[in-house]
Amino acid sequence: MLTPPSISCLVSFYKNRHRLLNWYTELLSQSKTQTITVHRLGAPRTIVTANPENVEYILKTNFANFPKGKPFTELLGDFLGVGIFNVDGDMWSTQRKLASHEFSAKSLREFVVKVLEDEVETRLIPILENAALNDNIILDMQEVLRRFAFDTICQVSLGMDPFCLDLSRPPPPLVAAFDAASEISAMRGAAPVYAVWKFKRAFDVGLEKDLKDAVNLIHACIDDIIRSKKDKNCGGGGDLLSRFLGAGLEDQTVRDMVISFLMAGRDTTSAALTWLFWLLTGHREIEKQAVEEVTVAIKDGGLSFDDLKEMNYVKACLCESMRLYPPVVWDSKHAANDDVLPDGTPVYRGNRVTYFQYGMGRMEDLWGKDRFEFRPDRWFDENGAFKPVSPYKFPVFQAGPRVCLGKEMAFIQMKYVVASVLRRFEFLPVRSDPPVFVPLLTAYMAGGFNVRVRRREQ
Repeated sequence: MLTPPSISCLVSFYKNRHRLLNWYTELLSQSKTQTITVHRLGAPRTIVTANPENVEYILKTNFANFPKGKPFTELLGDFLGVGIFNVDGDMWSTQRKLASHEFSAKSLREFVVKVLEDEVETRLIPILENAALNDNIILDMQEVLRRFAFDTICQVSLGMDPFCLDLSRPPPPLVAAFDAASEISAMRGAAPVYAVWKFKRAFDVGLEKDLKDAVNLIHACIDDIIRSKKDKNCGGGGDLLSRFLGAGLEDQTVRDMVISFLMAGRDTTSAALTWLFWLLTGHREIEKQAVEEVTVAIKDGGLSFDDLKEMNYVKACLCESMRLYPPVVWDSKHAANDDVLPDGTPVYRGNRVTYFQYGMGRMEDLWGKDRFEFRPDRWFDENGAFKPVSPYKFPVFQAGPRVCLGKEMAFIQMKYVVASVLRRFEFLPVRSDPPVFVPLLTAYMAGGFNVRVRRREQ
């Protein structure tokens, strides 16, 4: 029987709103099926699961019954528009085919590695070198990595360089607009009662007015770049925007597509790198093993695509870090029709169905009693070969038809940064207390990751 919305559930949600991740994780750990149902007043009935069989059913087996859905696309619609991350059906399929073709192109891979090489060697490394020479300099590595990632993804996606990694000046307005749009859109989803943000949007007040202003700035900036490229007949360039324009899509669709890739490519990789570097400061033996692998891989001073592919211990460190601190903590779909999940949980049409990556990384049934420990060796088999796990147990890149197209590109970028930084420097955190993990559209470290930088002894 479908239970009515619960005021007590709303009260519990409100009381735990500042610790939702741990609250949900505790509830899921206590559930025999690793699935719970949340039905609070003012929000759709929501099934939250950390059960890999359910995740596979949602993302693959019965994919057609679990689209993003109008409630989800409404939350992000003002920001992401009709971009690939916020649409279903034919519109998603068309964009997916085009993006899949471009992401598989060797020319794009080579373009990405060239952008990485220039950005790392001419900007990131000099910043760290300068900090290593001066004990008084404290760097917020989270901010540095976010700026680095935005420079990189803008060059890859838009073919323009925002020069964010110039720390002598504030970030460009486009960066602040992206931050605001991401944060406010995420706050919509976390609101105890959805009607509140809809009321504010209708009357153009408060945070909803700030969101509108931020989105207008983002649209104006990218529209200008599109017009410039079309005036100069730049379709067919190395960046994604030029490639999409060359495919003949409408300008608005292209704009919204690149906004999706900008958001994903910037925040996810910088978040993953921030948490990995923090974890390594508390696990110096693991860091030492990663440095040894990097040293062996880099024979002539450079980093080729093949070198990066061979860095399995660095990859294991990244996977283990993302297991504990996933850049995206949950993802939701909405049931098109009544259904039943493999664990027997009933799903009704319109229900929100959420798989919870953060909680999945903390389930004893999935990862063992040492689930809270940072142990990259769990990603290797008894013969020392890298052992990928089911994407439905570790869905940080989604899985099924919507699996992340940029997964391999993300690993290349993260490995490149880790290898380039670790072989030269080590970080000494300014604070000793554990940082706070904050979930928005992409999770981040509250207060930043403030460090002193030291040259690594060779």
